[in-house]
Amino acid sequence: MTRATLRQVLTPCLTDGTAVAGLVVLGWEDAVAYVRAAEAENRPVILQAGPGCRAHTPIVVLGAMFRHLAETASVPVVAHLDHGENLAVCAQAIDCGFTSVMYDGSALPLGENIARTAEIVAMAHRHGVSVEAELGYVGYHDGAHSRGTDPAEVRRFAQETGIDALAVSVGNSHLMTNPTAAVDRLLLSAIKAATPDLPLVLHGGSGLAPDLRRSLAQQTTVCKFNIGTELRMAFAAALRETLARDPAQFDRIQILRATIDPVSAAAAQVIKSLSGPLPQSAPAD
Repeated sequence: MTRATLRQVLTPCLTDGTAVAGLVVLGWEDAVAYVRAAEAENRPVILQAGPGCRAHTPIVVLGAMFRHLAETASVPVVAHLDHGENLAVCAQAIDCGFTSVMYDGSALPLGENIARTAEIVAMAHRHGVSVEAELGYVGYHDGAHSRGTDPAEVRRFAQETGIDALAVSVGNSHLMTNPTAAVDRLLLSAIKAATPDLPLVLHGGSGLAPDLRRSLAQQTTVCKFNIGTELRMAFAAALRETLARDPAQFDRIQILRATIDPVSAAAAQVIKSLSGPLPQSAPAD
């Protein structure tokens, strides 16, 4: 299967009641686990390289790794740059084979965010690459506070930038270790009304309960959920169990290989939560 763009995998989600998982990659083992999970569920997957990952592994290495996994997978795989800081980083990702970039200008004034995002969209689209942007600000659990997305700004932002997907702030937060976040459905509905044909993205998906993810996928234009924390927790649990089971083990490859199946199982549950049947008790949007 060839690499896919963000637009290619998200557009069907606007009408089919599903969403695609944007899974945060930190290394080879979890990237392999995510693709195996997607293949098991027969669903596309978005492999995401965020700032932390890029600080640890050169972006050229990540690009090659994502390309290899995509080109040998049986399902569509998007190679996605998460939270790109500027045009130069986004351009480098495109040069390295990423099929999608997120430019994060959420901390900027609206006009500056629009101008910089539009510049990156023009560059990316010339290369057939999709662009995700952020409007409002998605904060961090026990860290920077969120600022909700203003529906009055959404239409202008989408029209003037030409983005393919928009990350919004509607009660979601990064780095939540428990699924206790509450989504402001009225705000989400107002955003949808402003741009009904634009796929929306929720960062901080680990803070959203699986049933909530499923109902949002079914009933709204949220087409992508970013999931990182709960999968890092699954990796850590598998690593601890492996070392506890065989404290004398020192072979790094054997130790890390043992994490792939548990992380793949956790990722499969995430993917399933975005494409399974709607719970009977889920509220309508």
